[in-house]
Amino acid sequence: MESDIKNVIICGLGAIGTIYADKIYDITPNNLRVLVDKTRKERYEKNPVIFNGRELRFNYLLPEDNDFKADLIIIATKSGGLSEALENMKNFVKPDTIILSLLNGVTSEEIIAQKYGWDKVLLSFFIGHSAVREGRCISHDDVNCITFGEKNSANILSEKTLRLKKYFDKIGITYKIPSDMYYEQWQKFMLNVTCNQLSAILRMTFGEMQKNIVFKTFARNIMQEVVSIAKAEGVHNSENLISGTEQLIEKMIPEGKTSMLQDIEAGRKTESDIFAGTVVKLGKKHNIPTPYNKMMLDMIEILHENQNIKNRELAATSK
Repeated sequence: MESDIKNVIICGLGAIGTIYADKIYDITPNNLRVLVDKTRKERYEKNPVIFNGRELRFNYLLPEDNDFKADLIIIATKSGGLSEALENMKNFVKPDTIILSLLNGVTSEEIIAQKYGWDKVLLSFFIGHSAVREGRCISHDDVNCITFGEKNSANILSEKTLRLKKYFDKIGITYKIPSDMYYEQWQKFMLNVTCNQLSAILRMTFGEMQKNIVFKTFARNIMQEVVSIAKAEGVHNSENLISGTEQLIEKMIPEGKTSMLQDIEAGRKTESDIFAGTVVKLGKKHNIPTPYNKMMLDMIEILHENQNIKNRELAATSK
């Protein structure tokens, strides 16, 4: 019988990582570590993350430390930080460690499993109202949920699923364990592929998406490409993904902005590679045309290049 979850590591203090670091620290502060490199440790200790108006001071862990073993590791970095996180956490993984990825997309768990094994990995994702991040200040209304489970559960909860359920009950983390986790993961993926990218290109809030009939019609073309890919990838009932995504969009707070729109507005690189990039890549794999996703990928690259031009011009004038 594997032990209950006590010691937890969080990788990534962005909006989502901070939400759950705050929850866990509030209940079991001595059992939480935030894994960072030396530069981030110095920065966070000097200028802590401010969450809903409160400075958060966590216990930080460096990759070279070896006096802490994790029962649970939650990865909440951006997609570009995944490989670094996997390397940095190797000293803290033990035989029964559970690794949970809250990264967007449908590829991170496979990457994690290649390094640490599927016996340690559960499919998972975050869904909830968008957090707002400005510099080191993050605000969130506490509407959030972690959906998790085995890829092929067959309605039977595995031992590691039950361990994580028990721990989330203890901490007070809202969660959902669906009967078909793979379908639910692709449902979230379709939401991200559609809303995150179009909002970044068109600078639209959720409320504007909800009211705009032309937007909804265009969005369905993007969703249909995802349905075709999902079916080829073995997702059951994939034809229901569109209606499910449209229902999720209607539940979002009207003034909310997607994380990708916030990235564009702040001049940060987006995660288009794991959204439209994944759809285009899988389209080539299955010989399925994906013109709408290819167009979005190209448009976001134009936005990236525009930011690069601004950065170069700013650097030139500051010399």
